[in-house]
Parts: sequence; structure tokens; C-alpha cells
Amino acid sequence: MNLPLLLNIATFVVLLIALGRVNANWSLAKRVLLGMVLGIVFGLALHLIYGDDSATLKQSISWFSIVGGGYIQLLQMIVMPLVLVSVLNSVAKLNSTASLGKISVLTIGTLLLTTLISALVGVFVTHLFGLTAQGLVQGAQETARLTAIQDNYVGKVADLSVPQLVQSFIPKNPFAELTGAKPTSIIGVVIFAAFLGVAALNLLKDDAVKGQRVLTAIDTAQAWVMKLVRLVIRLTPYGVLALMTNVVAVSNVQDIIKLGGFVVASYLGLAIMFGVHAVLLTLNGINPLRFFRKVWPALSFAFTSRSSAATIPLSIEAQTRRIGVPESIASFAASFGTTIGQNGCAGLYPAMLAVMVAPTVGINPFDPVWIATLVAVVTLSSVGVAGVGGGATFAALIVLPAMGLPVTLVALLISIEPLIDMGRTALNVNGSMTAGTITSQLLGQTDRSVFDAADDVEMAHR
Repeated sequence: MNLPLLLNIATFVVLLIALGRVNANWSLAKRVLLGMVLGIVFGLALHLIYGDDSATLKQSISWFSIVGGGYIQLLQMIVMPLVLVSVLNSVAKLNSTASLGKISVLTIGTLLLTTLISALVGVFVTHLFGLTAQGLVQGAQETARLTAIQDNYVGKVADLSVPQLVQSFIPKNPFAELTGAKPTSIIGVVIFAAFLGVAALNLLKDDAVKGQRVLTAIDTAQAWVMKLVRLVIRLTPYGVLALMTNVVAVSNVQDIIKLGGFVVASYLGLAIMFGVHAVLLTLNGINPLRFFRKVWPALSFAFTSRSSAATIPLSIEAQTRRIGVPESIASFAASFGTTIGQNGCAGLYPAMLAVMVAPTVGINPFDPVWIATLVAVVTLSSVGVAGVGGGATFAALIVLPAMGLPVTLVALLISIEPLIDMGRTALNVNGSMTAGTITSQLLGQTDRSVFDAADDVEMAHR
């Protein structure tokens, strides 16, 4: 281990210790923001000192990943248990299965509506910037990526019909679903938990004594898992510090500049969609500025981790503890939002790629009928997109072949993929929390006292 590497690791440890000694009265949002700022500054310093292709920098990143990657793995560890017990507990506490139906329809409906809008926004920003796939150069790295896509993904994703996709949601082995064996495993766990919850309600009607024992056991399991969740969530500022350091330190400025138009257009589209979420929240009686402040820790982690699935615990925590959404609605929104209606990965991104590729095969992307078809395909294909890094690739590999377009562009954008994917993931997570909040408002179940409470009041109740 050389001296520069030791100095890098020592500096990183000092930053972690300094972050841990921050005033205990600071809210989680403030500590996460501090961790992000420290990560940006430290990562930028490393990038300026070593460049983006230094062996010392790569070794340093591998050590920093113990914290960043380790935190992501801890969140992934609790995702399935959290989804299982949260949905099970939520359904078991409902007065009737009709309530479950209302929650599901409103949540999924909101997710699909915002995805439809995001597809239209993708078409708009691509036209606005005049983006096209013509002239993009396919180098060695892009060729390798395209080969990997064709070998590993195209046959599995692009050839999957809508009926097959829907059927894949239905779990045949709940234990396999709990391992995350499929991209749609989370939906399978949600469905299994919902059936278990309904069964508990039926047992309560037929045998009150046994039914009550089951409900008590479910409630105990929920409390136990939530204690585990909050233990992990306390580590969020450290995980964000490490993840942001890694992202900034290895960013290739030349690649970003080369494809700068697509980066700027993408982030303009993302900003517009955050504005759409704000409008929808306002129309439903929610102050969007307060909402965004409340959900900041979840959004910042989604941005740095690029994983909607790993953000589920933070999403549920933000909705229930900071916005006042009931656990039944928060659990459904966070769980379904990872695989249905991802506004960034499954809405905005594939629509932009389709509009860019269309002229290369003689299709007029300004044709209203073609645009309507594209938006419909994007919205329908957004059901079942994996909520992990690379989910946008799955979405693009479904949409492009469905529109009769080649998938080559997916590989050509590899160099800027991580940069854009951070913003897309944050939008995905915000979309799911927006869906949960709107559903709660429409059903009149939001606890306004929680939403109106200041951050320091929330911290006092933790």
C-alpha cells in the first residue's frame, strides 16, 4: 500500500469521523446534505490530483466502496423483509379488501399518468435541442457494451410480450421472490404479502382468537423490522459521502462535454418532471416546497446510489415519518414505484432515445401518430422495469425494438450513463413518493400534523 493511497484513506476516515461528530440536533436531511457536499469536495480534489484513470485513485475508490457499497448492501438486505412485513401489516389493518383495491388503483394510476407525461417531456426536450443519433462514434468501449447488451439482455427483455410480463408478476415461489431472483420480484413479494394479509382478515372473521394472534404477530414483526430499518438509515450520511466521492472522482469531463447536449437535455427534462410533480402535489393540497424538503434524504440517496430498490426503506420512512402518509399507502407506493411507472428510467429516457434514433431509419419523429404510439408503448412498457442501476437499459431495450428501432444508441451513451442515471433515479423515487402522497390525500388519510411539523420536531420523535 503506497503513501498516496494511505493518505487518501486517512483523509476519508477523518471526513467520516467529522461527519459523525456533527451536532446531534441536526436533522437527517441536513446531515445528508453535509455528507453530499463533503463527498463532492473530496471527490473533486482527488480528480484534480490524480485524473480519472489513475491506479492510485482506483485503489482508493475500492476502499471507499467499503462504506458506500456496504451501505447500499445493507439497504438491499432490508428491502425484501421491509416490503413483506409492511404490506402484510398494512393489508391486515385495512377494514376491507375494497380499501386495498382503491389504494392500488390510485397509486398505480398516478405512477402511469406521470410516466405518460414524462414520455411527452422526453419527446419535447429532444426536439428542443435537436438531438439525433447521427454522427455518434462507436469506439471500442461502446462496441463491447453493445455486444454485452445483445448477448445478455436483448433476448431476455426485448422479446418479452406484455402478457408474459404481466404473468411474471404472479409469484409461484415466494421464497425465490424474496431473494430478488427476477426484475419483478418486488411486485411478486407485494402480491404474496397482500394475499397473506387478506387471509389474516378472513381468519379474524372466522376465528377471532387465532386471527388476533396472527395480527399481533404481524404487528410485532413490523415493529421489529422498522427498528432494523432505522438503524440502517442512521448511516445514510456516511453512505452518501462515500458514494458522492466515488462518482465525482471518476467522472470523465471530456466525455461529458462531448455528449453535453444530451446531458443538458436530460436534466432539463428531469427538472420539468419535478415541476410536474410539484403541480400535481399543489393541486392535491400539498405544499411542494415543504414536500421536497421532507423527502430530501431519500432523493439524495437515490441520486448517489442509482438504485430505486435500495431507496425503498428511505422512501417509506420519508412518507410515514415526515409527510404523514399511512404505512399501507407508503408501502404500496414505494414498492410498486420501483418496477412500475419509473418516470426517469422508463419514461423520459427511452422516449428521448427513440426520437434520436428515428431519423436514422427514415422515420419522422415529428409525426403526431408516431409520437402517440411512442408514448403509449413507453407507458405500457414501464410496467416491470427493474428498480436497480441499469433499469433504464431494460426500458430502452423494450421500447426501441417495439418501435422498430435499433438498440445501438444505448451502447453509444455508456460514457455519460452514470451521470444521467443519478438524476433519473432521483426522479423515479420522487415519482413513487408523489404517488403515495397524492393517493393518501385523495383518500383523506394524510396526517397533516406530521407534514406540518418542523424538522427539529420530527427529530425529537425519532
